Amino acid sequence: MKNTTIKAMLQSSTAVLCAAASVVAFSDTTLTIYSKAQPGAVNPDLYRPSPRAGSYYGQSIPGYAIVRDDRGLSLARGRSAVSITDVAALLDPTTVRLTSLTDPSGTQVVEQDFRFDLVGSDKLLQRYIDQPITVEQLFANRVREVSGRLLSTDGGLVLQEDDGSVSIVREWQNIELGSLPGGLMTRPTLLWDINARRAGPHDMRLTYETQGMTWWADYNLTWAPSADDQSGTLDVSAWVSILNQTGTSFSDTGLKLVAGDVQRAQAPNDMEARVFLERAAVADVASVAGFDEKAFFEFHLYTLGRKTDLPDQSTKQMALFPSAANVPARKRLVFNGLNVPSRMGYGVTDRNFGSGGNSKVDVYLEFENLKKHGLGVPLPAGRIRVSQLDDADGSLEFVGEDIIEHTPKNEDIRIRLGSSFDVVGERKQVDYSIDTRAKVITEAIEITLTNRKDIAQAVTIAEPLYRYATWTISGNSDRYRKIDSRLVHFDIEVPPDSKKTVRYSVRYTW
Repeated sequence: MKNTTIKAMLQSSTAVLCAAASVVAFSDTTLTIYSKAQPGAVNPDLYRPSPRAGSYYGQSIPGYAIVRDDRGLSLARGRSAVSITDVAALLDPTTVRLTSLTDPSGTQVVEQDFRFDLVGSDKLLQRYIDQPITVEQLFANRVREVSGRLLSTDGGLVLQEDDGSVSIVREWQNIELGSLPGGLMTRPTLLWDINARRAGPHDMRLTYETQGMTWWADYNLTWAPSADDQSGTLDVSAWVSILNQTGTSFSDTGLKLVAGDVQRAQAPNDMEARVFLERAAVADVASVAGFDEKAFFEFHLYTLGRKTDLPDQSTKQMALFPSAANVPARKRLVFNGLNVPSRMGYGVTDRNFGSGGNSKVDVYLEFENLKKHGLGVPLPAGRIRVSQLDDADGSLEFVGEDIIEHTPKNEDIRIRLGSSFDVVGERKQVDYSIDTRAKVITEAIEITLTNRKDIAQAVTIAEPLYRYATWTISGNSDRYRKIDSRLVHFDIEVPPDSKKTVRYSVRYTW
């Protein structure tokens, strides 16, 4: 079906309202965005305009926002109608509140209505069922008009002409319609019936919750290793990405981001939850240019100290905090050669359980989230990407990424970047015996690490003691640290281009 033009005379949707209020020239908007986006790589479809606001491939955008919009309205004394059109298409009508800051006790909202039956060609034609229309068709380089009463739009336009005959029009150039039927809106619109005791200008506050908006954090780190290949420094920068698919743009708006696991009820119309969200939305904006962080309830609130624009169907990135340079860090190699679940139950008597284990040595970077290192701020959950400078051409090369959960200040951060190419491990069971009558298992383990680098490498061997909760290490070639009731660590150094073997025996009882 080809539909080039639909011509209609549009009448104002607010013309049916009596004593409509006029808008005074000021508006101040603040957004508080809550995110349910999982840290890690973001689905690229989130960055693309979607056929329906607030969704991508049928999935909901993982987040929501609380909108606080302060604006001036001139109200008549008594009953009057108020309409606002520049609102989010995905707002939750049950969360909408309009209050007068000028005369809160003397201004009452009698009724409120959210109109989202927006004008579109298909919807517009549906409104003209049983109404006369004129269709223009192109035949042999000339235009032919077909007029009649529209009976249906299913599979084409079904028209009953003046002589009673019925035509089915499947292709057309233009359609001429009469006046727009009442009730259709060109944009999502909120309407109120307000009873005001005081006539004249009022400072009004509109708050509501909308879907179709979320944010997430990304961290970019640059690793500079020292000569020992075990320590070095990191340059750390943090970025926030904000996605707006609400169906409306927010210009010159205040911005706040809430980090933390905020409990949501299934139906977001609980009054106590609404009061909490509104309080989050009205906190004072910081005076700095970047984000100012503070504790808020059991979460953390990041407030942007300047106004910003968030156009509809867009993603914006901005710095979360100033970059930190030369943060002390340490590279750590960890070998876990036992191929068993990390938190399995006790009572494993099969001698071959966990055989055929792992030979890879994992690579981690560790650093402290301390103020003296230029950090010391709560870090929202997000993806953390690490690069290293290639001295040959001065380019940054990607060396790995991981995700971090919400991390308080003064905590250690540990990032897994992959597996070492030149350091590998092997774990073997060299002895095993079980005495079920005495309830004793004795096991001997041998672990060999091979380092093909031309510099010594420090490696931590992580050994889960998984058979029974009561155990004793009865012999060991190297010192170990007990981490918890299930885990011990051997911290060893493997000489350059050499092998190092660690042996220990463990006795389990039950």
